[in-house]
Amino acid sequence: MKVVLVHAFPLDERMWEPQRAVLDGHEVVAPNLYDLGGNSVDGWAERILGEVEGDLVAVGASLGGYVGLAMARQAPERVRALLLAGSRATADPPERRAVREDMIRVVKAEGIEGWNREFSPPGPGDRTIDELVKGIEALRDRADSTDVVALFDGPLTVVVGDRDELLPVEEARQIAESAPEGGLEVVEGAGHLVNLDAPERFNEILRELLERVPR
Repeated sequence: MKVVLVHAFPLDERMWEPQRAVLDGHEVVAPNLYDLGGNSVDGWAERILGEVEGDLVAVGASLGGYVGLAMARQAPERVRALLLAGSRATADPPERRAVREDMIRVVKAEGIEGWNREFSPPGPGDRTIDELVKGIEALRDRADSTDVVALFDGPLTVVVGDRDELLPVEEARQIAESAPEGGLEVVEGAGHLVNLDAPERFNEILRELLERVPR
């Protein structure tokens, strides 16, 4: 099975190194969203679907989860399963969009140093201002995907850390319960980036999801 790992913001594909070993035997694709051109969740989903042939499992962290949902909207017959880690189904409300504008102002003035001082999760020092702006704009402008979750007929696992300050556990539970084959995994001691905070538990969850995919 092809497994597409889609990274969080402001990280990149390097965040998935702890998952490489558990995916032995699978064809793994881990794109760098900033290299795909454009600045939209839908555009990145389209690019990935165009570059990866056949059926796949989409595994997304935060921003990556939104890309995974967009992939499921665009090609539901190809996306066999979804893992959403720290991703909500709704679009940004007006107040959150206003926060995104503040984020853009900070990173245009100070780059990753300003981001890491004012916002979270922290990003790597080599993240450029252009990449930061692209990521924030994609988060700000993403579509509501509650309908995608409700209509998705494959296995869907929502993963959230019990210390996640961006996605409350109860909201994650509602997402999982709205999916026909949804399940929730709350990981103790983990924050927003569960695969980095608790890699062994995350890998167990990922392995269990892959075992549920019909062959």
